[in-house]
This record gives sequence, structure tokens and C-alpha cells, in this order.
Amino acid sequence: MHLGLYGFGTRFGVDPSGRRQALFGTTLDAGDLFTDRVRLRPSAEIGLGDSVTTYVVNLELMFRFTADSELAVPYVAFGPALYSQERCGTAVNCPQVWAQFALGFEIRFRGHMNWLLEYHGEDALRRHRFFIGLTTRRGP
Repeated sequence: MHLGLYGFGTRFGVDPSGRRQALFGTTLDAGDLFTDRVRLRPSAEIGLGDSVTTYVVNLELMFRFTADSELAVPYVAFGPALYSQERCGTAVNCPQVWAQFALGFEIRFRGHMNWLLEYHGEDALRRHRFFIGLTTRRGP
């Protein structure tokens, strides 16, 4: 197990289900578990454009199907997410803990940077989020 800050990413996206929001977020590459293809990736998202601003914090366990040296790196991730929203104290069922699933891939952009394309199934697949962004690639 190797924990630390190995990289980060920024992303934006949409939530066509649920609140139909524009999303902005960040991810951290927080380390390897067992092998360099199984990683711990915390992330956070803010949803805007609805009457209520939403917040989601995730702790994902990611499995990367190929090595970082490949042109494209497909992956799958899962883990818990904590959902909250503006005025959470007066909202029903807020905050909530969600089960989350992610499917995506990184495509080499240049040097140590990748494009990130990702789908998130959140709240036991009742909400769907789509992201595009940039993320760092680990060096050799």
C-alpha cells in the first residue's frame, strides 16, 4: 500500500437526471492499494443551475484495466458518497449516503496530462452524471 498525493484532476459535467445541474469537481489520486492498478480516489462535486446548490463527496476504489503508459486507460470505480445540499437542515433526507459506481477512461493528452471521460451512477443508479476533464498522469 502506497498512500500520498500522486495526482489530481478537474472536471465538469451534467446531471440530466435528478436536479438537471451543471457540475464542477475535482479528484485526487491518493495512492495504490495492493497494486498500481487499484487506487484510492477521493473526489468532490458541486452542482449548480437549479434552485438548490448540491454537494457530493466521494471515496472511490478504482480499478484501472491497463497501465498508465497506454494511450487510453479504461477504469471502473465504486464506493460511498455523501450527498448534501444548500439548506440541508430543513430538507427531507439530507444529508444522505449513496452507493456510487463510476465507469470511465483517460486518454493521453500530452506529457503528464490526460483527458478524463466519466460516467457516475449515484444513489444506487437513480442519478446519472457525465463528466469531462483533465487529470495528471503519473510519471515513469
